[in-house]
Amino acid sequence: MAKVICVVNQKGGVGKTTTVVNLSASLAAAHKKTLFIDFDPQGNASSGVGVDKEELELSIYNVILGEASLEETIKNVYPGLLNGFLYVSPSNSELTGAEVELIQFEEREWRLKQAIETVKEKFDYILIDCPPSLSLLTVNALTASDSVLIPVQCEYYALEGLGELQRTISLIRQRLNPQLQIEGYLLTMFDSRNNICHSVANEVKNYFNTEVFETVVTRNVKLAESPSYGKPLILYDIKSPGANNYMALANELLERNSGEVI
Repeated sequence: MAKVICVVNQKGGVGKTTTVVNLSASLAAAHKKTLFIDFDPQGNASSGVGVDKEELELSIYNVILGEASLEETIKNVYPGLLNGFLYVSPSNSELTGAEVELIQFEEREWRLKQAIETVKEKFDYILIDCPPSLSLLTVNALTASDSVLIPVQCEYYALEGLGELQRTISLIRQRLNPQLQIEGYLLTMFDSRNNICHSVANEVKNYFNTEVFETVVTRNVKLAESPSYGKPLILYDIKSPGANNYMALANELLERNSGEVI
């Protein structure tokens, strides 16, 4: 039975999509059958693994509107690589209109959860890439998830908005998903030469304590390059610091959840 983890931060540019793609690939490399759901209308996670967003016949948009099953949208990416264990349910700009269309449905906050329940037994991990907003799509992702992974950029305004996100998570627990846990806070875009990065990292660790992952994702040119080649970093440049960071994160995640070590 899959553990469902949504990657959320309403602030854009903090490394949500990068984390979903590269953590999913690293889990697949560790022999964990992993599906990620691209729940962001920008569809960057889809193109990041080589999916042509403009040629999709079915996407997660069709699933939450009840026009297709989740299984019908799932694609096995790189079947000859990563043990054949990496899968994606892609999205594109069609998803932009979903929030308005969802208003007509009863239990609109549960649409994604209901879809995921139909495939949960087929995977070890399911990750959800959320849009950079606390929207109805994000509420669906939080309602569908067992836990939340929150990327925090090591820059001056990093902590802005985290209070609002915490309030949203608290409301979701009260009204929709009482079992929702914090998987962890992930420090991203860390530059050891920058004093502000050290300051923000220390502040986050002091405030959130053991909820902060030990793994820190450093600034890395290869991380920025790999999406344009439609590959996660582990396939684009396995020796790069970023690939090592995300393999370490996968290792930490597995150890936290099942005591396994890659």
